[in-house]
Amino acid sequence: MMWLLFGYFATVSVVAGVLTVALRNAVHCAMALLTLLLHVAGLFVLLNAEFLFAVQIIVYAGAILILYLFVLMLMNLKTEEQHLHKKYAFLVFAGIAIFGELLILLFQSPYGGVIGSATPDLILQTGPSHAIGITMFSDYLLLFEVIGIFLLGAVIGAIVLAKTPAKTDPQEESAISSMP
Repeated sequence: MMWLLFGYFATVSVVAGVLTVALRNAVHCAMALLTLLLHVAGLFVLLNAEFLFAVQIIVYAGAILILYLFVLMLMNLKTEEQHLHKKYAFLVFAGIAIFGELLILLFQSPYGGVIGSATPDLILQTGPSHAIGITMFSDYLLLFEVIGIFLLGAVIGAIVLAKTPAKTDPQEESAISSMP
């Protein structure tokens, strides 16, 4: 059952990652990115890393993606519809060839069936989520706040860049250009 879930999460993650880069419509790219982030969070659950699952959902799928969509709405991008071209057949063939090579490398890897020595009980004793939270908000509080300031600066910069310039009077523009 675990291999089936892993296969599902891994396949959808790879496909969504390719779609995130390949699609031309920015909103469709954002939806593919959301799919990718949610399925990577599913992989974290399979690894018994519930804290990373929660961080993936809250920080990446929640905050970062919303910030990205906010910037997209401010930019007001106009896109044309994508049409199928002749070069896509070559790209699909090249993608299948690269995927086949990766499968060959994966099956020949000496690390394919290595299982870690840590038991779930040992993981729960040495690194529970509340210990990570206490460390983050005590030892690394300054860094946590600096990242928040950087994100605030990014939002303000996006608003400034997306702001449309005010239209000037044609008479004022001609008067300014005729000055020596």
